[in-house]
Amino acid sequence: MLVLGDNMNNIFSAITLGDYQLSNRIFMAPLTRGRAVDKGVPNALMAQYYGQRATAGLIIAEATAVAINGLGWMNAPGLFNAEQQVGWKNIADAVHEKGGRIFVQLWHMGSIVHPDFIDGELPISSSAVKQQGALTTPKGRDRGFAVPRSLNKPQIVEVIQQFVDAARRAIDAGLDGIEIHGANGFLVDQFTRDSINQRDDEYGGTIDNRLRFMMEIVEAVCAEIGSGKVGIRISPSNSVWGIKDSDPKATFLQAVSRLNDFNLAYVHILEPKPVAKNVMNADYLTPVLRERYQGNLIINGGYNKKSANEALANNEAEAIVFGTPFISNPDLVERFFINAELAQPDNTTFYTSTAKGYTDYPLLT
Repeated sequence: MLVLGDNMNNIFSAITLGDYQLSNRIFMAPLTRGRAVDKGVPNALMAQYYGQRATAGLIIAEATAVAINGLGWMNAPGLFNAEQQVGWKNIADAVHEKGGRIFVQLWHMGSIVHPDFIDGELPISSSAVKQQGALTTPKGRDRGFAVPRSLNKPQIVEVIQQFVDAARRAIDAGLDGIEIHGANGFLVDQFTRDSINQRDDEYGGTIDNRLRFMMEIVEAVCAEIGSGKVGIRISPSNSVWGIKDSDPKATFLQAVSRLNDFNLAYVHILEPKPVAKNVMNADYLTPVLRERYQGNLIINGGYNKKSANEALANNEAEAIVFGTPFISNPDLVERFFINAELAQPDNTTFYTSTAKGYTDYPLLT
């Protein structure tokens, strides 16, 4: 394990989040890479990939489905059967052998799952509202989304249990914890945002009702594995797949207020930071969420070494999450430490299925 010292208020300082003492504040973002080519089972190539990046203070592994009908991304992994659990154990072992820590992000894609993935059945969501966009499926590229089925109460309970079961599998596999994917227009977000959630029962209408699904998942997962092993990701200003909210500030202020009750390892905010300094941006909610949330906050929004250190010095967060730089720089922590030049990624290989552009980026000599 790389020992960087205990410099305060910068990306190289140690930190305790939840149950774990972490060696630095340079966290690896969950990056969907599409290498689980055999029925969503993590493989040796993936174990090599994550092991290469074990010097991150925390790896948050890629979005991983909690159920077969929640998996709608080509060759993304799952964590809903024994074979997938064994694959994740091999990844956990590879990271731990190098002194690292790793959580896995758990998701259900909801209405973003194309029927091609689920034998022609309709996907599920909070409401029968079709989202914008298209994805590659086993039947081809640019396959547009379908109008989903609205979940009834027993089905909601079933999905919550799927998150619990996947979280238990993660811990049993030796992973250090889990991150609930509550962002980016996927199922949890489809309950949270009022552009999708058109329900008139206890899961729709008011902000607290729309947050009920998120909070019930958080509560159930924390009860199963302990809150110190649980994080959650939100994206308050993200409009991917056409999702939006009529009052995102009110919605997400209430979300983090409610999350204060759980003593989570962290809340992870995905939100691009405005490029221009000293420019007021009403859509940038991270600062006001920081004021409201009383626990550990980690932030992700196009940071570099300089802006990350500035954010920590200004007490904007406890740690910074880096995405694309970790793709082409498995030794990103070391490069930051010695001010080495960063390798640039080949974006044509982001979602392919081989080692090229995945495990073949060289380390510093």
